[in-house]
Amino acid sequence: MFHVKQDEYFKILYKLALKSYKNNEIPVSAIIIYKDKIIGKGYNDRQNKHNILGHAEIKAILNASKKIKDWRLNECILISTLKPCDLCNEVIKASRIKEVYYILNQPNTNYSNKKYKLIDNSSFYIEKYKEIFNNFFSKLR
Repeated sequence: MFHVKQDEYFKILYKLALKSYKNNEIPVSAIIIYKDKIIGKGYNDRQNKHNILGHAEIKAILNASKKIKDWRLNECILISTLKPCDLCNEVIKASRIKEVYYILNQPNTNYSNKKYKLIDNSSFYIEKYKEIFNNFFSKLR
């Protein structure tokens, strides 16, 4: 698990999600951790970049792969603010990420995966993240 720097990770995830939120993107962010160090970060920018691959998890995976100069991330952990969608799930599988943790569940995912774990925590940053996520969808209604 990633208990060592948990609050630091949640703070970074919140700040990344806030970037998406401020750009009218679905506020999702992700980080990749290797040996307690963040080696990849990403946040949604699909609408603004007009790129179907602008998902937080995919961007974090690409950044991490570039950093370690290998597409295999089998010793890495991914933490996302939202349970990865089906597209991201396939990229996560292909990159061989060891474990995936997420803050909010996404009901419309059509897969089950034993290495995915819902974060059961109520830290300050998780609560702030839930707030911007809910605000984003409230504005759409």
